[in-house]
Amino acid sequence: MSERQKTIAKEISYTGISLHTGSLSTVVFKPAPVNSGIKFIRVDLPDKPIIEMNSKNVLGVIRGTTLGNDDVRIHTTEHLLATFYGLGIDNLIIEINTNEPPVADGSVLPFVQILEKAGLIEQEAEKKYFTLLQPLHYVQDETELIAFPSENLRISCTIDYHHPMLKSQYASFLITAETFKKELSSARTFCFDYEIESLKKKGLAKGGSLDNAVVIGMDRIHNKEKSLRFADEFVRHKILDLLGDLYLLGGPLKAEIIAIRCGHSHNIAFTKLLTETLQTKKIDFPQVEGRTLNHEEIKKVIPHRYPFLFLDQVTITNRIKAVGYKHLTGKEDFFQGHFPGRPIMPGVLVVEAMAQTSCVLFLAHPEHSEKLAYFMSINDAKFRQPVYPGDLLELQIEVLRAREKGGKVKGNAYVNGRLVAEAEFMFYLVNK
Repeated sequence: MSERQKTIAKEISYTGISLHTGSLSTVVFKPAPVNSGIKFIRVDLPDKPIIEMNSKNVLGVIRGTTLGNDDVRIHTTEHLLATFYGLGIDNLIIEINTNEPPVADGSVLPFVQILEKAGLIEQEAEKKYFTLLQPLHYVQDETELIAFPSENLRISCTIDYHHPMLKSQYASFLITAETFKKELSSARTFCFDYEIESLKKKGLAKGGSLDNAVVIGMDRIHNKEKSLRFADEFVRHKILDLLGDLYLLGGPLKAEIIAIRCGHSHNIAFTKLLTETLQTKKIDFPQVEGRTLNHEEIKKVIPHRYPFLFLDQVTITNRIKAVGYKHLTGKEDFFQGHFPGRPIMPGVLVVEAMAQTSCVLFLAHPEHSEKLAYFMSINDAKFRQPVYPGDLLELQIEVLRAREKGGKVKGNAYVNGRLVAEAEFMFYLVNK
């Protein structure tokens, strides 16, 4: 049975202080009909202007996502949008009496609780998902966001602030309503104590306090002792923000998202890029060429398994080219001993990841499905840059020479567009 659209069963409201304006704000949530989407209404303004949930209506991304049109704005909408996404709400009216919703406790848990109190109901219309046909890659400075085709939404996120109290964190979640409520909804917004004065000078964070944000100092968390709700609460909140910004597509997305050092400006740029991609004409790919294989599909093609499978996704461009991807979480076994205190990926394993990508390229074709690839030589290997935890390896493969029983392959490995390793290798195909 197909999944149905959802709204709430009855009207309900929530009142609280806004984060940046410091004003007392009330939001009233109301049921909405099928296919009407998410709409905000500024009831404090003449004619009660309506603002639709759409990436085209993003007017600002400073310390939050601002939606609006003409002279009408609503600031820091991302927490509400994340709540709607996480609970699977497709149609809703939100009336608000100021230009910013309440910050609550800095998380979205209070909004989850109030909407569940109102009750979620299914509607007589099928839920509409956005689906990708091919990978999408966004890079800007140290930020990287990539989306792969998938049957579900999974978000994997890495943050790295080079800060004594907040260095790097990684988390990955398959986004379902239950996972959202249990693992993400209570993660709070955060800032560094040295940012507060600057925010105040800009007229921001007037309603901020230790009751609605985690404040990080150089040597301690300023909130109450043992106040963190998760050891990795900060990266979980980043996933929460990204989820809210992604809902500006206008509906839920089926994709695997890898995010490195993301923030609202990059989230919105990525969402707009997704919007453009999803609106393009559908392409009918051949059986193999143009396919993107996920982790489980890769395991059906090559025999490698944990802890020696170094691929998350492979896109087969054509019969002689493929691109593999491996997101290094920092939890891989080889980082534990190579090297303690300064982990880097062994260069030979970068070459192995390139080799596995070429295996997928050859063995995914039907005529080679009963073969194994044995590598006979590695030539002209060069290691130009170290590869660290949190990096996303992009493994570009090109076949230089192909024969019935083997061939020669050129591989280049990149991180953020920088060449980190290269090699040529010979292989031989044998029957299983």
